[in-house]
Amino acid sequence: MPKFSIFILLFVFIFSFLGSFFYGVDAYSLNSAAILLPPSSEYFLGTDRLGRDILARLIEGGKVSLVIGVGSAFIASLIGLILGSMAGYFRGSVDRGFVVLVDLFLTFPTFFLLLALVSYVNASAWVLIVIISITGWMTTARLIRSESFSITSQPYIKILNIANVGKLKILFKYYAPLLAPIYFVSFTFGVGGAILAESGLSFLGLGIVAPQMSWGTILSSGKDVVEIAWWVSFFPGLMIFLVTFSLINISNYLQQLTNKKEIQ
Repeated sequence: MPKFSIFILLFVFIFSFLGSFFYGVDAYSLNSAAILLPPSSEYFLGTDRLGRDILARLIEGGKVSLVIGVGSAFIASLIGLILGSMAGYFRGSVDRGFVVLVDLFLTFPTFFLLLALVSYVNASAWVLIVIISITGWMTTARLIRSESFSITSQPYIKILNIANVGKLKILFKYYAPLLAPIYFVSFTFGVGGAILAESGLSFLGLGIVAPQMSWGTILSSGKDVVEIAWWVSFFPGLMIFLVTFSLINISNYLQQLTNKKEIQ
């Protein structure tokens, strides 16, 4: 299953970032004579209500969705790694401040916090990356903190502290390799979560602003014509499903490997 999931992800990335070299149709070109045409030999995935080619739009929108997903997950997981490891290593007032900060963010449901932040700005890919990162680091940080506590209690860490080894050296040399599996599991989960978050915002009209597009905005544009033109929403929804499904499978596989190492 992981191999199949990795193959799907590679296909999606190649499709999104290299597809325009093989399929040269303009994603923004309007055609009043080709409105809501079903999939055919001329339009492989059909057209939308403005006569735009769905396949070309999927390729263009995939770039934005994947950049948002990967960028948000990387930053959120990195924030969680830094804050969680610091809380677990330094403990004391640092850990108490960490707990207060996490509780403050968790006071509001994540998606509602995301909605509140997005409603005050004009959404773009980079703005969404920042906002999704700010609202998505808490789970990773708590996992990292918990693991850091167990690492800190190890005898060799205590010996290193007694020997006055630099704290940054301890964190990077001894903590980072042990925390890496948790980081990668959180990252893979985070990519799918960020793509779904962006899609949800776009479906509500708070996502990417035209003329930019993402899979979420393409899916949203077809909600009013879904009864007569199913393909407008189906294909972007399928791409979102394939990416998130593959990432969940890979995350589960990485989690199983991590659990096996802990048992051994």
